[in-house]
Amino acid sequence: MSNNKQSRIRHHRMVVFSLLSLVVLTLVLPLIPYAIAELGETAGNVANPGTEYWRDVRQRDRIVTGTTQVRGVDTDVLINVTGEEWRQFRMGQLAPYGAIVLGVMVGILVVYYLVRGKIRIEAGRSGERVRRYTSAEMTVHWILAITFVLLALSGLILIYGRWVLIPLLGDAGFSATATASKVIHNYGGLLFAAIVPVAFFLYLKDSLFNLKVDAKWFLRAGGYLGGEEPSAEKVNAGQKAWYWVAMLGGFVLVASGLVLDFPNIFQQGREWLQGAHVIHTIVAIGVIVFFFVHLYLATIGVEGALESITSGHVDANWAKQHHDLWYKELQTGQGGGSASEEPSMSGGSHAGGVASPIAKD
Repeated sequence: MSNNKQSRIRHHRMVVFSLLSLVVLTLVLPLIPYAIAELGETAGNVANPGTEYWRDVRQRDRIVTGTTQVRGVDTDVLINVTGEEWRQFRMGQLAPYGAIVLGVMVGILVVYYLVRGKIRIEAGRSGERVRRYTSAEMTVHWILAITFVLLALSGLILIYGRWVLIPLLGDAGFSATATASKVIHNYGGLLFAAIVPVAFFLYLKDSLFNLKVDAKWFLRAGGYLGGEEPSAEKVNAGQKAWYWVAMLGGFVLVASGLVLDFPNIFQQGREWLQGAHVIHTIVAIGVIVFFFVHLYLATIGVEGALESITSGHVDANWAKQHHDLWYKELQTGQGGGSASEEPSMSGGSHAGGVASPIAKD
């Protein structure tokens, strides 16, 4: 065989060997760690270093922190997987279930109104008024009510706005609305935090439960489901329940809201913010549900109820029908908050808790 022919054969073999080597290097070698991992899982004693590395980065099995020169909360965590878990819970469970609860309560109130209608003053208006709330009580009530409504609306926009408002306002319109809602929610929350303790102590005395009276009221559902309306003090059992829901819920909302507003002061990690947000949302939805009931009964549900907090006075027959024990105390001069004489906004007055006549409505 000639030297040229042998040289061509060697060259051909070298080319084939090089190509095979390239295939091995590019295709086979990267698969070796996975093969080792598979064998390791079978044998129980070998792990894939690459898999373990990314498992630690994603915090899948344990909490792993890194090293950094930046000092702060969670600065040594590369990827915080709890944030994605929180997002999925918020979008997949918290928001939808909250919407269902709110919608069910609105539906119940609509059906109840269609069936029951407005609860009228059975004896008609007497033309006499008695003072129910002082100017201070009305002022605190309206500050608390207006603040709560603004916070509730802005909070609901932040949770549900993308589904409800984007189709109506477009992306730009929703962005502006959401930004305004965030500002209102953050700064309104500070006013809410200041007024809740004032309301708590101002209304506390009349909102303490009287087991003997209030148990009967609850057993009869206040007469709202039919039957004779049970006796009640100045604040009936349902209103007392609303007071405790609003006040205790208010304190929880304030505490969780401050954690969210000032994360650099209160948080010990992102989990604190995520937990505060979940608690804040659940409690807020619960309080809003009770607020719907309170708003319904105070406006279109019960005749004469709204004027008690707009003028501070109620019709004497309204007081006898809904708060008979309190009305009896007024007649004997024992009614709380009615001992001093104060002119009525409707033209009448009371002295010592006894109703004085005014012009017929």
